Amino acid sequence: AAAMAEERALAMVTCTAPVNIAVIKYWGKRDDDLILPINSSLSVTLHQDQLKTTTTASASRDFVEDRLWLNGEEADVGHPRLQACLREVRRLARKRRGGSAEDAAPLNLSYKIHIATENNFPTAAGLASSAAGYACLVSALARLYGVEGELSEVARRGSGSACRSMLGGFVEWQRGERPDGRDSLAHQVAPETHWPELRVLILVVSGKKKQVGSTAGMQTSVDTSPLLKHRAEVVVPERLALMMRHIRDRDFEGFGQLTMQDSNQFHATCLDTFPPIFYLNDLSRHIISLAHRFNAHHGRTKVAYTFDAGPNAVIFTLADTVAEFVEVVRRSFPPATNGDQFVRGLPVGSVSLPEELLTAVVTEPVPGAIQYILHTKPGPGPQLVDDSSQHLLGADGLPRRCS
Repeated sequence: AAAMAEERALAMVTCTAPVNIAVIKYWGKRDDDLILPINSSLSVTLHQDQLKTTTTASASRDFVEDRLWLNGEEADVGHPRLQACLREVRRLARKRRGGSAEDAAPLNLSYKIHIATENNFPTAAGLASSAAGYACLVSALARLYGVEGELSEVARRGSGSACRSMLGGFVEWQRGERPDGRDSLAHQVAPETHWPELRVLILVVSGKKKQVGSTAGMQTSVDTSPLLKHRAEVVVPERLALMMRHIRDRDFEGFGQLTMQDSNQFHATCLDTFPPIFYLNDLSRHIISLAHRFNAHHGRTKVAYTFDAGPNAVIFTLADTVAEFVEVVRRSFPPATNGDQFVRGLPVGSVSLPEELLTAVVTEPVPGAIQYILHTKPGPGPQLVDDSSQHLLGADGLPRRCS
């Protein structure tokens, strides 16, 4: 028994979680505290081989206070949304143990916890870092406390779009009707294996932090944009049904067009906000025209762009189009210095472009405007990391390596 008590003195779990990209956008909350959206949304979960958050959560009777490290730097563990997730997971754990927190449970609920989390991509640059971050936190805490079942609701309390990162493939976040948010949950429309040819290219414009955060931005939109209200009530419900059909049928033409239209409308609501919010910049608009010229040249929708609350373009396409479009991007935005590092992620074949395509599609090159292209594809939901050498915290509960 003494050995067992010793064993339980330090518990540690590490999980990874994915980024997701919304193709039918979430913008606007009807309840700020519970993070309940004014409309349902639909996203594609990206593969963790290219983009992921890793989180280690540890609890010990020896810890004197809760502590948090982000990418090696200590951060504020008192953040209200983080605390909401922690409270919620502990509540579920208590409920699962029949109300008693002090029994021979896998872990004493009164122990303080240490959390370390790292992203393998730039944070706060509009690459859904909070979605991956909170999905990862909730997955790790749930494992630590032995909680199973519906966790997308807990992740939603951290960041709305985090509920969609709790599942792989194609995911719908249903807005729900209940004021307590119990029915505002994510569910999988199709697994990542459903559409094996689908590919994603992220055109990283700049790794800088955006000027207007999503939380502040969407609140102003809810307060001032009549277009946003119309979008939530009239446009999105129709689009959602249509998008699910395109995904079911693996109809890229339909999927791609609707993805671009919905991105455009989301940014139109930002412009309709007062004062207006601009997440797109000149370069974003340049990429939009490039995609339309490329599609017009081919006479059909072969690439589709979508932009979240930031200037980075996310391009959806099929595997057989990747090499050609990457070459078009390379010619349109010739890399300044990192020619060899310009394309990252999944391998991209080389291709020579026909002269008429170059003439029609590549108009005025803008050197050095795109930092790099990340090539990825749809992937699974959060994963448990079994290998203890991958823990971000050491046996003393402190970060192993500061990156």
